[in-house]
Order: sequence, then structure tokens, then C-alpha cells
Amino acid sequence: MRLWQLVVLTIFAHTAFNGSRVLVSLYAIHLHASAFTVGALMSSYALLPMLFAVSAGRLIDRSGARWPLFGASAAVALGVLLPYHWPRVETLYVAATLIGTGFMVFHVAVNQVVGAIGRAEERAANFSWLALGFSVSSSLGPLLTGFAIDAIGYLRTFLLLFLLPLTPLIVTWRNRPALPQPVERRADAGANRVTDLLRSRPLRRVFIASGLLNMAWDLYTFAIPIYGSRIGLSASTIGAVMGSFAISIFSVRLLLPIVIRHVLPWQVISAALLVSAAVYCIFPFFASVPPLVALSCTLGLGLGCSQPMVMALLYNTSPPGRQGEAVGVRTTVMNASSTALPLASGALGAALGMGPVFWAMAALLGAGAIFVNRRRARR
Repeated sequence: MRLWQLVVLTIFAHTAFNGSRVLVSLYAIHLHASAFTVGALMSSYALLPMLFAVSAGRLIDRSGARWPLFGASAAVALGVLLPYHWPRVETLYVAATLIGTGFMVFHVAVNQVVGAIGRAEERAANFSWLALGFSVSSSLGPLLTGFAIDAIGYLRTFLLLFLLPLTPLIVTWRNRPALPQPVERRADAGANRVTDLLRSRPLRRVFIASGLLNMAWDLYTFAIPIYGSRIGLSASTIGAVMGSFAISIFSVRLLLPIVIRHVLPWQVISAALLVSAAVYCIFPFFASVPPLVALSCTLGLGLGCSQPMVMALLYNTSPPGRQGEAVGVRTTVMNASSTALPLASGALGAALGMGPVFWAMAALLGAGAIFVNRRRARR
């Protein structure tokens, strides 16, 4: 399968996933659900993915990506269709769980396939194109959903989103063009254990860097609305500041396939950690819009270019036949961060203000950069 075809299929599935998060939360509010219920619905997207991402990766390693992609697309389609037929809050819990778990499997499988395409030196560029597709659908999903709700209502918007995962569903069912076959494991490889992956120094370094960068991303999404409201910014201004973050991510990913020819993955990851640490260190000292936009753009440039590099290193350093499992471990770390970080940051912010939250993240990212560069120097 050509890379562009995978990127297009991913845009369809991820647009449905992202759009559903907006639609489920707004429809729950429309049904007079409490804030706690809305939060619980959003947590339902990540709970099972956090628990079963490694198992999904192992399944993909053994069977290949075709049928997991088919099943994942079917789960996302079914999840967005259920509230159309049974419009109740209880149904939204089932829908959120199906959509979140289905897209987790899709995410692990599509990353495994992209890693199998081309030579090792091409993987960073290939993952850059996939990341660009994710940037497109991250913007398209909420935008499409918002306009559709106003134009055709909540229930018909569920039906509209149902149409999106049908494209990857049909393509994987027909298997034209064919997906890469699974890589055979060595006969002496023994039983799969996650601890084997965690004991690998190169992989452990990738997991740590990936976890820290994901925490930096999650903190921005969670903390900037709170920080902006506390310094007196309007909702539209906060949205504009966060929009500059998204634009910078898209821009750097658009250029990354060209830039990657001249830099090494670990150089980009080290720079991303240092840049992110510097941004979070000085963020609390600014309360006007222009510097906040500049800092958001700088952070977006750093975080936006790091994810493709992480995926390329993850695939290159994983044992043969266990790349899907390694992606599953990374997915588990990401979902655990997405669950725990808002709780910890909210508690710290409520007690001491948002400044210490930003500085604590800056310290973690700075320590991560030192750790990564020290390991590189030892090698």
C-alpha cells in the first residue's frame, strides 16, 4: 500500500474520532448531563486503550494489520452510529468506549504499517507525512462537527460521522492494495514480555522521551485555557492563542519531510525537549497576547516535529516482529499521561497557581533532555 493511501485512510478515521469527542460532549450537555458526566464520558475514550494497547500491538504483530484495521474501523463506525438510534446518555458511554478503543487499535496498526514501508532511513519522513495527516484531521474533525451540529442537528451529525470510517472499512475489507505481511519472529525469541522491551536501553530512552513530550502536549491543552482565564483573556482570545499552536504544528510537519534529510532523529528530540522546557519556564511571566502567541508557536514547532522522530526510532529499535507491541507500550504511556496529568496539574494549580505547574513541567523536560544527551554521549 502506498503511503498517501494510508494517510488518507487515517484522516477519515481520525476525523470521525476527533469529531465524536466534540459531538459526544456537546450532546451530553444538550441532554442536561452534569460536568462530572461529561468528564466521565471523555475518560471512557482512554480507559480501555490504556489497558489493552499492548495486547493490541501483539495481535497486530502476529496477524498483520489488515483485520485489526478492519475491526477498528467497524468499531468506530458502530460507536458513532449507536447514539443516532438510541439517543440517551447511557448510550454515549458505550459509544465513547467503542470509538476510543477502536481508534486505539487503528492508531497502533497504521503506525506499524507505515514503519514497514520503505527503508530504515526513510521512516522518519514517512512518519512525518502520517503526522501531517493527523494534523489535518485534528482540525477537520471539530470544525466539521461544529458546522454540522448547527446545520443538521446532533443526531444527523452522528450519522454524518458514521460515513467517514466506512472508507477505511471498505478498503481493508477488499485489501486492495494489499497491506504488508507480518514480520516473522526469530525461533529463539521466547515469550513476549513487556519487561523485555523496557529492559532495552535504546527503547527505554525512546519511551521516556516520548512520555515527556506527550506530557508537554497534554499540559498545554489542559492548562492554557485555565491560565488564560485567570489572566483575564476572553474565550475567543484563548482560542486564537491555542490556534497558533495548532498552525505551527501543521507548518512544521509540512516542512519536516524536507528538513529530516539534514538532521538526525535524536537531535530533533533533544531540541524539542529543550525548547519546550524553555517555553514552559518563561510562560508564567507573560500575560499579553503577542508573547503568548509567540510562545505557543515556538512550543508547537518543537512538539510538532518530535512525534515522527519518536515513531521512527521506536520502529528501528524494536525487536523484529514486535514493533506493534512497542507502539502499544507507547500508547499505554500516552493514555496514562492523558488520564493522570490533568488531575495532578489541577491539584497543584489550585493550591499554588499555574506558575509552579509550568515550572515543574519545565524541570521534567530539562531533566529529560539531559538524560537523552548523556545516553547519546555514552554511546
